[in-house]
Amino acid sequence: MMTNLRNFVRDLSLTQQLMSVVLSFIFLFSLFVMLFLSGNITEFVKQQMFGILHQTQANVIYNYRMNLQGNALYGANDPNIVHVIFFTDDTRAPLTNSTTTLASELMVELEAASKLSTSIPQDYVAQSSPENMYYSSTRINSDAVVVSIIGNSYTNQFKAALFNSVINIMLIVVSVIFILLLTWVGYLIHPLNQIRVYIEKVRRGENPELKVDRHDEIGALATALVRMNEEIKRQEQLKEEMVQNISHDLKTPIATIKSYGESIKDGVYPYETLEKSVDVIIEHANRLEKKVHSLLLLNRMGYLASEDKLEGKVDMREIVEKAIQSLKVVRPEIKLHTDLSYCFYPGSEEPWRVVIENLLENALRYARSEVLLQLSPSECSVYNDGPRITDDRLESIFKPYEKGTDGQFGLGLTIVHRVVSAYGFTIHAQNMDDGVRFVIRPKPETKKKKADEKSDVGNP
Repeated sequence: MMTNLRNFVRDLSLTQQLMSVVLSFIFLFSLFVMLFLSGNITEFVKQQMFGILHQTQANVIYNYRMNLQGNALYGANDPNIVHVIFFTDDTRAPLTNSTTTLASELMVELEAASKLSTSIPQDYVAQSSPENMYYSSTRINSDAVVVSIIGNSYTNQFKAALFNSVINIMLIVVSVIFILLLTWVGYLIHPLNQIRVYIEKVRRGENPELKVDRHDEIGALATALVRMNEEIKRQEQLKEEMVQNISHDLKTPIATIKSYGESIKDGVYPYETLEKSVDVIIEHANRLEKKVHSLLLLNRMGYLASEDKLEGKVDMREIVEKAIQSLKVVRPEIKLHTDLSYCFYPGSEEPWRVVIENLLENALRYARSEVLLQLSPSECSVYNDGPRITDDRLESIFKPYEKGTDGQFGLGLTIVHRVVSAYGFTIHAQNMDDGVRFVIRPKPETKKKKADEKSDVGNP
């Protein structure tokens, strides 16, 4: 049963679901009001009837005490209200303004009630009447008691009029609520349809526009979709340019290697001697190897991060010293300062060495006069006194396929970001007063985990 209901609701559109909720709410609200009214209108009518009886009865008592006789005794003639005056002297017949004879059973009940009357009105519901008939008795003086009865027809008319008024008011309220909810449903569904159409057009490769002027969750969703589409387009464009750039970079050394190899095979040495020509081939082969190595490392770190196969610890000071030793000859005119502490980081040696070498290569490329590399258990940073990075590039500098300030594509910083993220660290670039600084730190959850395990990153 519940499965069938769940499947039925799941097959409904959002508009149908919302309309079902609205109609169900209106139905339950109406049912509640009807049940509430059925129990309370009767009590309200009862109180109103007794109020009318008390008012007209007070006039009769006043007129009786003023010794008025005949019709003047009962005041304005209201055919719906009957007054009966009983006397303590049983020889005197009761006085009444009724033009018809009251039922004997009713008269007996009224007379019995009169004997219990006091100066304060006593209210009753007639037991001898098949329908609710209200009456009230009040002692006028020691000799007389007045009992006032209101007819069923007047009670029913009053009750029907009151019920109709309440129903009309309820219908108006429900109609207004329904219109407001219907408007709200339309206001909610329309932007969702816009988003659906936008996504369909994006899927078909079109260039759609999405304008949702809202500041709620739907507006935030629309804005996020537009930004995501713009980022996807930007990434696709960068990928195309990156592929073209890589293709060009690979094509040149391959063509050189091929042409040099063919020339050597034919006994011709393109670069003076055989040894120099072979050196050119080796140089271009090394370029190819480096580019392929970078791509493989990028994919490998993604695999390690996804499979959570990161184990062991490495001596970071030793890795940094090796990287400095191999790169300090790149730009010997740049002063390379270090401040290294003895510490161990989680991971393998090769990825961490790639991280340090990439950061150092980047620093040496842009430095004017000096580079500073600092290492501690809680932080590893590389500073260069080169030009500052623009604010827009600070946000995207670690994304793949990004073009550097020199117009070249590279995966160096992307690999750095992939490695440190896989090992539970963060990296960010910050502009200093006279240069740029790249900082690697453990993620907060990594710090907490280490504290829970009571292990120090500086100890093996």
